[in-house]
Amino acid sequence: MPENENAPSARGLSLLSGGLDSQLAVRILQRAGAYVEGVCFETPFFSSAAARKAASALGIKLHVIDFTDDEIALVQNPPHGFGGAMNPCIDCHATMIRRAGEMMERLGFDFVSTGEVMGQRPMSQNKQSLGVVEKSSGLLGRLLRPMSAKLLDPTIPEQEGKIDREKLLDIRGRARDRQIALAAEFGIVDYPSPAGGCKLTEEGYGRKLKDLMEHEGLGNRRLVELLNHARRFRLPDGTGVILGRDKGDNDMLKGDHALGTLVAPINCPGPTALLPGVKSEEDLRLATGLIAAYSRCDRLEGDVVVRISSADGSRDVPVPRPYDRAPFKPYQIC
Repeated sequence: MPENENAPSARGLSLLSGGLDSQLAVRILQRAGAYVEGVCFETPFFSSAAARKAASALGIKLHVIDFTDDEIALVQNPPHGFGGAMNPCIDCHATMIRRAGEMMERLGFDFVSTGEVMGQRPMSQNKQSLGVVEKSSGLLGRLLRPMSAKLLDPTIPEQEGKIDREKLLDIRGRARDRQIALAAEFGIVDYPSPAGGCKLTEEGYGRKLKDLMEHEGLGNRRLVELLNHARRFRLPDGTGVILGRDKGDNDMLKGDHALGTLVAPINCPGPTALLPGVKSEEDLRLATGLIAAYSRCDRLEGDVVVRISSADGSRDVPVPRPYDRAPFKPYQIC
């Protein structure tokens, strides 16, 4: 049981991703005499599932914040640029900490903490980047990194004696030996690998996001959410095609019919496609050929017939053979 649990000297909000470092940060702060609640963020780009699971295992209250609008704004204008893909990591982290800081002030907490380890990520967790994040977040003196606190300047809660600095750590670098040992000490047995989790770091996802941003824009949250599903094509005149991969995708796209034009085969199994904005009749013709090419029509006698449905009504159109996917490969984004 964490020390001083019944009489905490400080109250903190700890960013909780669900990873090992963020869980360890909570236990280290509790051992240092603090009361801790978790904060996590969710968007179409990353889930709160791991954080919810970790909070339950740690036995702490968790605040879940919808971060979608913040993240979209950063993707459109990242003050410190992107990482290896469409990931504005430094600005994202600073904004999360700022949002947690606003909650800290509103709820009367003393500090915000993170599970960051100096040098673990060479671009976003070197000493300079940690300083940039703290300054950008507006939490100077109130941002505590218990995993590497002894390598950094004392925070206000440490200076005031509310947090026992001697019980904080001095972990540095990418090795995980000390974290694994601490996990065993604290009885933490369930945690994901340290990499991954954010789709913005994935090259293929970044291509889809950039394409959406350049054509339909990121103003429609549902179109952003749909980036997690189906194939993506961009036809010559600019029409986007969201092409279902399976029944789940097809059913979902049918439910989003209000977002644009739906095209689907009616006389054989095949994908449903959502076209958020048809730019030309030639693009629409190409889209019907694309759908026929991905349909299962080997045993079909005659042409694939597709139904085109929009706010103006619906019509059935036969698609002449041959059905070949190869001509559509240059239009595929991901």
